[in-house]
Amino acid sequence: MEEKTSNFLFDIIEKDLAEGKVDKIRTRFPPEPNGYLHIGHTKAIYINFTAAKRYGGSFNLRYDDTNPEKEDTEYVNSIYEDMVWLIGRKPDNVFYGSDYFDKCYEFAIKLIKEGKAYVCNLSSEEVEAYRGTLTEPGKESPYRNRTVEENLELFDKMKNGEFPEGYCTLRAKIDMSSPNINLRDPIIYRILYRDHHRQGSKWCIYPLYDWVTENIGFEKPPRQYEFAKLYITNTVMSKRNLRRLVEEGIVDGWDDPRMPTISGLRRRGYTPEALFDFVERAGIAKTYSIVDLALLEHCIREELNQTARRRIAVLEPVKLTLENYPEGKKEYFPLTNNPNDGNAGTREVAFSKHLYIERSDVSLNPPPKYFRLKPDGEVRLMGAYIVKFKEAILDENGEISEIIVTADLESGSGNPVDGRKVKGTVHWVSAEDCETFAARVYQPLFNIENTRAVPEGKTIDDFFNPESIRVYDNCKVEKALADALPGERFQFVRTGYFCKDTKDNAFNQIVELKDSKPF
Repeated sequence: MEEKTSNFLFDIIEKDLAEGKVDKIRTRFPPEPNGYLHIGHTKAIYINFTAAKRYGGSFNLRYDDTNPEKEDTEYVNSIYEDMVWLIGRKPDNVFYGSDYFDKCYEFAIKLIKEGKAYVCNLSSEEVEAYRGTLTEPGKESPYRNRTVEENLELFDKMKNGEFPEGYCTLRAKIDMSSPNINLRDPIIYRILYRDHHRQGSKWCIYPLYDWVTENIGFEKPPRQYEFAKLYITNTVMSKRNLRRLVEEGIVDGWDDPRMPTISGLRRRGYTPEALFDFVERAGIAKTYSIVDLALLEHCIREELNQTARRRIAVLEPVKLTLENYPEGKKEYFPLTNNPNDGNAGTREVAFSKHLYIERSDVSLNPPPKYFRLKPDGEVRLMGAYIVKFKEAILDENGEISEIIVTADLESGSGNPVDGRKVKGTVHWVSAEDCETFAARVYQPLFNIENTRAVPEGKTIDDFFNPESIRVYDNCKVEKALADALPGERFQFVRTGYFCKDTKDNAFNQIVELKDSKPF
């Protein structure tokens, strides 16, 4: 996965290297294990991984596991699995923020002794009220000028569990009038009585990170640079909303193929290359933007058009009988596996008197310029004969249950001998030589383009798309798909790209065949 362009972060790295500020690049991906990774995290992984690769450095996974309220071993494991899948290898190192709690405590003591931190008894509501606004300065806490000795004593009691949750916090002493509201004495330690997924009940105070690294004596503190988060149309990206979808059973788990999680996209059939290509095309910038979901679909479609083998699948089958074709006869027609791959070869597809075609490929009352099967009309059966409509047999509900046609048995897979033109082509499978599978077709989970701009008086739930999944449980497919392995990707001709599911025997639609927008 070679990065194709530069960006402002790479420019900073190159400047620092040229000026001798650093001699080795070490990057890290620091996820909080409070949910599964989503496609927004792909951007952070891409930036840090490609930076390390580009400049011969190391790439580390460093869990930011300092909030036991929402963290879980399940999330720790899923993050590792998803990240390894994305970059194609293990990270150079795996670290946990929680392994440094003892060291963080020592640093907190150092800040207190240097008059850079103090224990504050304001409630969370009072802290917020004292903070001020973007246009008005904040107000100093009445506990801000406690002595070093008092702060050390109180902080020790915080550590030893002598105070209830919310009783006090340790705050950095910075500047309550700072134009940067985040520097108005932020909380760097709080009391929380929760078992940690790695540390158990050893600690009841938990640290927060940023300004601290500049004030604890590192000769070369790590450098952090902000870049714009990745937002996509018709998609929620916050872990809070994604967790709610899972917990309320709106989706089938974190890896539901409709979810923007990496595990969901992987199960749906997306590839690491397509996800990184999407991030590259979306761009690395400082300013917020929302990227069209169609660009993500374009990236995977462009890849699969070159790599996916072609197969025939009839999602909504209706029986087609060739009146003049011998009963019991079977022949085979060669169909290409991938017209874009000269080495893909062909396969032999069985043909018989009784076939299945798509219900949408026949109409008794067709609209203008309808080139599929219709009364008195002709179509080409893909790669095989031309057939002409004779009659339709209807069921008790007035629905077509079978179509009777006559075949031009001299047309084969070539042109009619009389030179007539047939515009329509439909796909088919032999009723005697096919398999039955379920196929799932997806649409976005939400019908609102910008899910972060829900109109006043509405909630995101008002825009949930009830048609986000459609299941075709009687899909007829050619025999070649019987041996498809979990995770294998195919183009179902004239239908879309599909992937064999990794949890059941169905096929998941990855993306439709055609772009909805030009790129």
